[in-house]
Amino acid sequence: LDGAGLTLRLGSGAFPHRKFCLMKLKLRLVPAVLAALALAACGRVTTASDPATSTPAETPTTAAPATATAPAAVVNVAALKGPTAMGLAHFMTTEAASPAAPGVTFDFTLAGSADEVTPRLVSGDLQLAAVPVNLAAVLSAKTDGAIQLAAVNTLGVLHVVTKGVEVTSLADLAGQTVWSTGKGTTPEYVLEYLLAQNGLTGKVQVEYLSEATEVASRLAAADTGLAVLPEPYVTTVTAKDPSITVALDLTDEWDKVSDTPLITGGLVVQRDWATAHPEEMAAFLDAYAASVAYTSDHRAEAAAEIANLGIVPSAAVAEQALPGAHIVLLTGAEAKTAAQGYLQVLFEANPASVGGALPGDSFYYAA
Repeated sequence: LDGAGLTLRLGSGAFPHRKFCLMKLKLRLVPAVLAALALAACGRVTTASDPATSTPAETPTTAAPATATAPAAVVNVAALKGPTAMGLAHFMTTEAASPAAPGVTFDFTLAGSADEVTPRLVSGDLQLAAVPVNLAAVLSAKTDGAIQLAAVNTLGVLHVVTKGVEVTSLADLAGQTVWSTGKGTTPEYVLEYLLAQNGLTGKVQVEYLSEATEVASRLAAADTGLAVLPEPYVTTVTAKDPSITVALDLTDEWDKVSDTPLITGGLVVQRDWATAHPEEMAAFLDAYAASVAYTSDHRAEAAAEIANLGIVPSAAVAEQALPGAHIVLLTGAEAKTAAQGYLQVLFEANPASVGGALPGDSFYYAA
């Protein structure tokens, strides 16, 4: 879950995934003419023409064209359920009707955890994936730079929520106990960095629980309490219990003490694939940017798409969670600057969280 930390386990196994394809059609192309176009649920509209190869018929002036099979190229794309995949929802939903790249099928998979995605990235089975940014750095180190960061797709998703305790600033956490998820993972490093930057190290008792669901349950059962939770858990818990409210957005708190933004998720790409297919890569990023813009401008409609795909349990939760999920698409130098600042904080907290060393310039696609 975005913002709730992750455990990286590389190995073999089964990787169940959900493909958004009702059917795929291979086009039988007739050389020297425009072929009939076929549109499938995840298929692409393709046009091809080849030099004619003629076979003599009984009448010398008549030629019968030969046929050839030209299946569309398939690009495998994965994303984790939750905020990391939200910005892709409109792209996933409309890809069949408005293909991003002629002749290419973008085959989407939604995964429940990073463990389902990492082996496929390491093996090269996935060309593109939306994953936590620090996981991107870890995988790049594990694959000798075969995986690059192409974009940042999510800023911070962590929030301080309160039940019966007045909190208007991080300073109000002094002397308090705060329940949080993510011990030994990015939520801990983010929270501890913010406490240190505000002079609160040792002044706040943080109790780390195993999962965001456990934090939410602990807060719901208490008469009063404070917790750090990611979206969409924030929306879920506040909807169930009106006495629980959002006190602080840690993305905003990060902006107060850092020159670069707090980020969470990003888009990674296989370096070799991106190098060999620059046009397809550009088309994907353009379609992704349009999808993010649609999500921002049409929140209710995007929320319905997000729920229909199973990224978030319901449209109501998705619509309310979107502002706090901070969906973006930063590319090029902007993505590099944002990621470098964030990864520096994680590296100083725990070098292993970014793969043992800060990634070099080659980690950043087109930056």
